[in-house]
Amino acid sequence: MPFLQSIDGACEARVGAHGASTKDLERTLAESEAALSRLRERHANGSLPLLRLPAAEGDIASILKAAERLRLGSTDVVFLGTGGSSLGGQTLAQLGGHAVPGLGAFLTGPRLHFMDNLDPDTFAALLSKLPFETTRFVAISKSGGTGETLMQTIAVLSALKMAGLERRIPELLFGITEPAVSGKKNGLRDLLSSHGISLLDHDPGIGGRFSVLTNVGLVPAAVMGLDIAAIRAGANDALSPILERRAPDQIPSAVGAALAVALGARGKSISVLMAYSDKLEKFTRWYVQLWAESLGKDGKGTTPLAALGPVDQHSQLQLFIAGPRDKLFTVVTAGVAGRGPRIDPALAEHAGEPAIGGKTIGDLVAAQGRATAETLIKNGCPVRTIHIERLDERALGALLMHFMLETIIAAHLFGVDPFDQPAVEEGKVLAKRYLTGAGAA
Repeated sequence: MPFLQSIDGACEARVGAHGASTKDLERTLAESEAALSRLRERHANGSLPLLRLPAAEGDIASILKAAERLRLGSTDVVFLGTGGSSLGGQTLAQLGGHAVPGLGAFLTGPRLHFMDNLDPDTFAALLSKLPFETTRFVAISKSGGTGETLMQTIAVLSALKMAGLERRIPELLFGITEPAVSGKKNGLRDLLSSHGISLLDHDPGIGGRFSVLTNVGLVPAAVMGLDIAAIRAGANDALSPILERRAPDQIPSAVGAALAVALGARGKSISVLMAYSDKLEKFTRWYVQLWAESLGKDGKGTTPLAALGPVDQHSQLQLFIAGPRDKLFTVVTAGVAGRGPRIDPALAEHAGEPAIGGKTIGDLVAAQGRATAETLIKNGCPVRTIHIERLDERALGALLMHFMLETIIAAHLFGVDPFDQPAVEEGKVLAKRYLTGAGAA
């Protein structure tokens, strides 16, 4: 496995009364066996396509071809989509440097824009500034009926026509959505097809928040020049322990799920994911959607919270340590010791901090990640640690698959369906009624 997980700091023996007891963990892990058996069954019969993705190779060529088309002659690539149709791509693209503070202006290749939040002023400003002749747009919606994506796509089509580029629309736009099905409406497919725009098929059996390993996530990754085969190989690393029929306590995703559920039953209703790497900031946001939308049903689940180190040591950490004892922490660190600029000893002496002389910035970040976890534990806060020595495509692929599996197993333990989102759908229906005036008082 490309990362190492430890739950020692979340157990009673280490953290005291707020930790998980051996009895509770053993019982919950035993209960997870049914979920693991079901996952193996669904992998074997193909009824959960997500589980076949780690070993899939047949779509790699089409993804790489699409990415090359988007890169060729372009200065900008704009991804239109929201929720899982965007967060997975952002998470992978960030590994290549996208949205890393201070670096965006220096990346080679086209600039990536993920317009995942619908804001009228932002979108209008984007359309006014983009060089349309060298911009490519990718509209992504699994169902093809996502209102935000449809509005963005129509606005782009109108802007291109007004700019005199109507004949180039099939070259400038691209789409990802479900295949056409007789009797089932797909507004995005109908819209794009009517303009001669090419599309890749989105597997209808894989929901948006679980789609990071599909073309939805891998096309942006490939545009960034990442090794998408290695991403899937990492995902296979995380899935293999389940398929190999290891005991639940030897399966990291089962252990993580059991810990979250066991501590949830003891009042730990908030799950904090704190990552010590700029390249994992989008990953923490991806996790929030995955966990919240999959588990928050029937009055069950725990509330996910994203944090980034070291910056959130200066904002949220005070609450984490001295606030309510209602949280389980997962601290994710990378092997950064010895990396980055090395501090001049003479200047460190002048600054009144001779101890940092000769150390690197990576040394400090590594020390801070370790210190945060230890401080939380010493103050009675349960902490799981995940350490990635080398943060690359394979490691991130493993991390993504790990948390998808952990979420599915936790859903079984909570007794909810991880793949639906009835509350979200209700809101979509109501918003459409208000937009059309049907819900006016």
